[in-house]
Amino acid sequence: MQATVPLQPAPVASAPRNGRGMSVEDCQLLAALPIAAGVVHLDEEGELGLDAWNPKFIETITGGQLHLDARAILKAAAGGPIGAFLKAYLADPANAPDEMERQDGSGVHRRYFRLKAAPLGGAGAMRRCLLSLVEETQEKRTQEHLRNQMLQCSLTGLPNRLAFTDAIEAVAGDKARADGYAILLVDLLRFSRINQSMGSVVGDELLISFASRLVGGLRDGDMLARVGGNEFGILFSVKGGAGDAVRAAERIARLIEEPFTLSDLDIRVDGAIGIALLSHGEDGEELFRNAQFAVKQAKLAGKPTIYEPEQAVAARRRFSIETELRRALERDELDLAYQPLIELKTGRVTGFEALARWNHAERGEIGPSEFIPVAEESGLILELGRWAMDKAARTLSGWDNAEGQVLPINLSVNLSAIQVARDNVSEMVGTTLRTHKIGGERLTIELTESAIVQDPARATKVFEAIKGLDANLAMDDFGTGYSSLAYLQRLPIDLLKIDQRFIKGMLSDRDSIAIVRAILGLADALGMKTTAEGIESVELATTLAGLGCAHGQGFHFSKAVDAKRALAYWRAREEKALREGTIAASPIGRVRHGRA
Repeated sequence: MQATVPLQPAPVASAPRNGRGMSVEDCQLLAALPIAAGVVHLDEEGELGLDAWNPKFIETITGGQLHLDARAILKAAAGGPIGAFLKAYLADPANAPDEMERQDGSGVHRRYFRLKAAPLGGAGAMRRCLLSLVEETQEKRTQEHLRNQMLQCSLTGLPNRLAFTDAIEAVAGDKARADGYAILLVDLLRFSRINQSMGSVVGDELLISFASRLVGGLRDGDMLARVGGNEFGILFSVKGGAGDAVRAAERIARLIEEPFTLSDLDIRVDGAIGIALLSHGEDGEELFRNAQFAVKQAKLAGKPTIYEPEQAVAARRRFSIETELRRALERDELDLAYQPLIELKTGRVTGFEALARWNHAERGEIGPSEFIPVAEESGLILELGRWAMDKAARTLSGWDNAEGQVLPINLSVNLSAIQVARDNVSEMVGTTLRTHKIGGERLTIELTESAIVQDPARATKVFEAIKGLDANLAMDDFGTGYSSLAYLQRLPIDLLKIDQRFIKGMLSDRDSIAIVRAILGLADALGMKTTAEGIESVELATTLAGLGCAHGQGFHFSKAVDAKRALAYWRAREEKALREGTIAASPIGRVRHGRA
């Protein structure tokens, strides 16, 4: 308990002192209390006095120095917070606080107390209370020890993540300092591989050496912490803003380039470094997550990267879309739209490409360029792909039923490279064809070149299994990937789809038309059909037909429409072809759209 003036030794008896209004029996009861206690009064002049106390009262206050005078102690404390507490309580016991915490001394000699006041009857105008005193020094020291353990990494001795985020919050809460600080997060790459191949002992040694090297690169005032298994955080001041932060990150990157010698081996490590600049009032945990996001971006960029809020907003949107896409698939809230595939020489509709569409109840239309990558990243592409295959086949079967005959229409369905890698594609396609009683020749599976490049051996098996179902195979966006001519020659591909970026520039760009000519010549040599994407004018359609391109699709003919309008579009084109004599009026049979 802290006094306002130094306490001076004074003799004191080991039994309770008898004071004003205190009977012998009261003193005996006070002496029998197992806690430190004394009776305090407030007289008419507003002065505090000590009527009686038990030996434990002096022992607790003085830490065992029983020769001190209790009345002198109270008098010394009367002008400080303790005196104010007691006077307030004695003046109005019903409404004033009845306990307080105090501490005395400093450093290893600091002691902690809890004071508790309870009302007693007074004599005349004098008010009295029982003041009990509990020492909590041991409990507080235990709590501090546990907290220190909670805030420290036992392996490196550095502060841990909790201590780091506490420090971030302290700086962010200080308006004068917040804008001059940054968080630098270092992720030790390939650590798990080192740990698995060389053992956890070497892994721990690497972490300690890594931490020691980072400590050597700190400036005065910087804080280093181990914030994860192989992650280290640095809280540092930046006078030059973002530029200063990047230079500091580059300095740290150079620092860890030198190999670490462990178990007689020179081990080189890389670190992905993310940076987040502090702003006044921001949440410490949120700032730390910003730095973690920057680390992910740094891994992709291969260099220290500063957190950009716009990128984080996009990441949160992707996560939100993933959650809602999962729900949409469960509730069958997606649909397919169908874009016509036109035979360029005759103008007839020979088929449709089925394209996934998502009209969100609140967000409105979400384009496939946004939700397909999310589906691939999350693994939902397997469920989405199976849904699209089933929906397309069901639509084609429904068209046949509506017309009372098997239509000369082929449906193209896109398949993701991830589906090729993870799903049993041939089983899925076969089940779909059997379920809806569709012949395999009426289905074209479209894949991008990445499906081949990622795992050529598996892709070959999948393609051959699909061909075993009589289905057709098309390589989508041809010319934009990295496939070799050997793949084209070896794989059972029926159709090359020329990417629209070459088609749209044909009439004004000699390079584009040269590429289109080359692709058409290649396809012809390999016995493949061709489809041009992105035809938006009659001039493009005419030019492509003259160059020998078999089919085309694009807004010049029609955008993707729903199943009902797609069937109506086919009917209209068929009627037009009959009127113009492009086709003869004959029974409609099965048509194979594939390798010539």
